Amino acid sequence: MATPEPNDPFFVLHRDLPREGPGLPADVAWAAEVAHLPSTARMADVACGPGADIGALLRAAPDGDVTALDKTGPFVQAARERWAGDSRVTVLRADMARVMNRYDLIWCAGAVYFMGVQQALTAWRKALHPGGAIAFSEACWFTDTPSPRAKALWQQYPAMTDQAGINAHIAQAGYEVIDQRPLMDAAWEAYFGPLDARIAALRPGADAALSAVLDEAVEEAECWRAHRDEFGYLLSVVRPR
Repeated sequence: MATPEPNDPFFVLHRDLPREGPGLPADVAWAAEVAHLPSTARMADVACGPGADIGALLRAAPDGDVTALDKTGPFVQAARERWAGDSRVTVLRADMARVMNRYDLIWCAGAVYFMGVQQALTAWRKALHPGGAIAFSEACWFTDTPSPRAKALWQQYPAMTDQAGINAHIAQAGYEVIDQRPLMDAAWEAYFGPLDARIAALRPGADAALSAVLDEAVEEAECWRAHRDEFGYLLSVVRPR
């Protein structure tokens, strides 16, 4: 997927939003507890976006540090500005396929699909300390019979599967599942609430290109709110076998 330019309508909509996908600090805290993360943990936030989860990671390991990376320039800049002056945080512009150094926890919120579960876990194995864990959220079907509207929303992600399918990819990569849970409704609203407000502010005077992006974002939120029992994100904490 090509990286949009800063003047792209996507960034007109998403610029300065607090986060780029569903999630809550409680998700990070749960994953850290499940993984028995030490207070001194070295952590990587892969595809960090504007850095929404960095604070929760630091709270989970207050004597540790976070290396956050994203290949999208405006998100890297936003994360750097957000965490400027905190010596525990390093923000890099880097490809998620090339995670360097070694960590006790690799966190990836909603972005594994860019690589695929099996491919990402395989690539990141070498970046884990012995006993380290990976926590990631992945789009997941909660039903075998999703509605046409839900299927249309996810048509650009044909590899999307259910929990059993995600677990098969995890096993094929040579990992075991420590624990899993779906993201709560509040995690979705933490993303959609600010997005709704931005859409309303941009709608007056929007040109055709921006209007199309706004319409897509409206449909994403409305579809989830109408069909949240059919799909969501599954948060998995895994460790190499």
